[in-house]
Amino acid sequence: MKAKIQPKYYPEAKVICASCGTTWTTGSTVPEIRTEVCSNCHPFYTGQQARLLDREGQVDRFYKRLQVRQEYVADLRAQAEAKTSPERPISELEISTKAINALTKAGLNTVGDILAKLESGEEALLDIDGFGRKSLIDIKKQLRKLGYKLPSAAESSED
Repeated sequence: MKAKIQPKYYPEAKVICASCGTTWTTGSTVPEIRTEVCSNCHPFYTGQQARLLDREGQVDRFYKRLQVRQEYVADLRAQAEAKTSPERPISELEISTKAINALTKAGLNTVGDILAKLESGEEALLDIDGFGRKSLIDIKKQLRKLGYKLPSAAESSED
């Protein structure tokens, strides 16, 4: 080894914890070491996981991001539920105006009304004056596209 290039070694260096004030000695190249946490007060070692060390608001920022994410997921879930809501008006379906007018005259104003009518089969809708097979096929395609589950009585191989 070359002489005079090694740092001075302190065999009795003093270590001080800033959180709990515990001190101990160790060997180091500096005479005094100050730490923020030690094994006596760190939550991982003490088993107090609930006590979090917040340095420069990192924990608060994390919880804010978590809250924003939870709100975003809740909004997406609400939008998906609204998309398949039985209270959705039939005017929002992309079907012909003639079909919408025929359904409105028959008292079917919401998707729930149409699904209830389809429970008794396709013929229940085809019996409506001004509502034909093409309109039935179009409305069933739209309902499937929007995520609605059609009643088994309304399922046929023609569309």
